[in-house]
Amino acid sequence: MVHIVKMARNFRLALGLTIILSIIHNGACIHCFYCNSANNSACIDFTKIDDEVLARLIPVVNCETAIPSPVAQNFFCRKIVQTIFHSDRDSELRVTRGCGWVPNNPPRECYRADNSDHLETVCQCFTDRCNSADTFSPSSGVALFLLLSAVLHFYR
Repeated sequence: MVHIVKMARNFRLALGLTIILSIIHNGACIHCFYCNSANNSACIDFTKIDDEVLARLIPVVNCETAIPSPVAQNFFCRKIVQTIFHSDRDSELRVTRGCGWVPNNPPRECYRADNSDHLETVCQCFTDRCNSADTFSPSSGVALFLLLSAVLHFYR
């Protein structure tokens, strides 16, 4: 019986530490994909690239070290999709992924801009590597783990 109580105490300690480390990790810095399809065609669509190849093709940057400190304090990831109109040739699709520091105002996940020479959709997000089309954030994993743990604890 004493052994079970110690195991439960250790489990709660490990669970609490996991939650705290997850919060600290997400609050300390953010890592974003960094690319421009003008010079890296892989930047357009990640969905058909496996993780190993993706790691070699598309860099991930720590926004706090990639952007000069005086510029910003609260970084986030940004993805910009533009259709650029040319008078002498076909339109061009360009995707840019990187760090942002001036959030949308009013706050919203994405916004669209329609200009005379291009259309653009700008999206912002606040978890590591979230400026990809298909990303499962570490925070979501921790939340899922906690939910599963609670269900298993109360339904045994």
